[in-house]
Amino acid sequence: MNDPKAIIDDTGMGVRQWIVIALMVVLNALDGFDVLSSAFASPGITKEWGIERSALGVVLSAELVGMGFGSILLGGMADRFGRKGAMLVCLMFMATGMYLASTAGGVTPMIIYRFFTGIGIGGMLAATNAVAAESSNARHRRTAIAAYVAGYPLGAIIGGIVASEWLLPDFGWRAIFLFGALVTAALIPVIAWLVPETAAFHAAKRNLDGVNATLKAFGKAPLDTLPPPPAAGTAPRVMDILSNPKLRPTTLMLAFGYMFHTITFYYILKFGVQIVSDYPPGYPPAQAATVLTWANVGGFLGSLSFGFVMARFGIRWPTAFMLLVGSLGVASFGLGRETLSAWQWATIIAGFFTNAAISGFYAAFARGFPAHARGTGTGFALGVGRLGAAGSPLIAGSLFTWLGNDQLLTVSAIMALGSICALVLFLMLPEKDGDEMLAEAEAESEGGRA
Repeated sequence: MNDPKAIIDDTGMGVRQWIVIALMVVLNALDGFDVLSSAFASPGITKEWGIERSALGVVLSAELVGMGFGSILLGGMADRFGRKGAMLVCLMFMATGMYLASTAGGVTPMIIYRFFTGIGIGGMLAATNAVAAESSNARHRRTAIAAYVAGYPLGAIIGGIVASEWLLPDFGWRAIFLFGALVTAALIPVIAWLVPETAAFHAAKRNLDGVNATLKAFGKAPLDTLPPPPAAGTAPRVMDILSNPKLRPTTLMLAFGYMFHTITFYYILKFGVQIVSDYPPGYPPAQAATVLTWANVGGFLGSLSFGFVMARFGIRWPTAFMLLVGSLGVASFGLGRETLSAWQWATIIAGFFTNAAISGFYAAFARGFPAHARGTGTGFALGVGRLGAAGSPLIAGSLFTWLGNDQLLTVSAIMALGSICALVLFLMLPEKDGDEMLAEAEAESEGGRA
């Protein structure tokens, strides 16, 4: 056996592999906190700067726009220069951006700093998803990816507890960004020390020594040779996955399906705290922030449990079910609640199903793109998806401005439609994985030449 992918797929998981998966969970948790830090801080920002919901929507969307750019630009870097190097660069972007956000004196600089932070977060998501997929074996891959996705709400849970119980009451909203900057910076040496570059990346670059170094770190036997290189013209570029007739439909359906779902997904995550803070009788920022913590408790449980569901029933129909029920949960958020506890339960339910559907999309990313372009393909899908994420607070803020802040049910029902559109596109995805479709395309091409 001279194929590093087959060795990783067919052998047991070693301790170092589980450490890498755990660190990918931690990095995704960091992303979850960094993305939602502006939502935790939103009531304090609104009060200090006296801005309306439409202006707040621009602030809340800034890092999501940056994530779109980062997913495409830095996601491609993960395929060209390595997943590990991409992660370290992204951590530096994130630490710098979070620190600068803690110093912002107005809306414009905050938008710039959050955009800068988002570039790092977007690239990180593309790189870490590839590492989680390529460092786990075939038996545990879906579970590993589900655990990885569960890290996102886990970070928001921990961050929400820290923010609502300590940072906001004692230090104010700026401390949220400073805390994120310190934790992000602390992870740079940890990743540099403990995470090896993936064998799949080294194999794509024809680096036998690199492949063997990774296999050794994972407790696997070294290789004498590498398998034959892929056919010419399969360099990891966005145009490759868009021009290939076998990969193009999958790429577009994943990208736009994810985009539509994020419109729904980020509505609760970005505007939930502000809605609960404003809804009669109104709650102080520290109490309102707890609903976001509980939304991510639901999201964590949904992602974690969904890994076992996918392992038993596959990706397609379970994800479709989660998209349907998640859209209903978001729409029902618009009914309003009489108590803080009721608001918390509403966000737990919405978070459970919408985040489980995110797990389904991430598993589909890992399956849908061939290994040599997995970072590029995932980065492209995430980048397009961030259009929906960035647009979500902008759309919601505009709807509240046009319809009125009292039209919560109407706005929530409109925002829930994104997951319905995503459901239709997800059910249209082919069942085969990216490597199989690429092999078919190459076989058909060779047959045509013959």
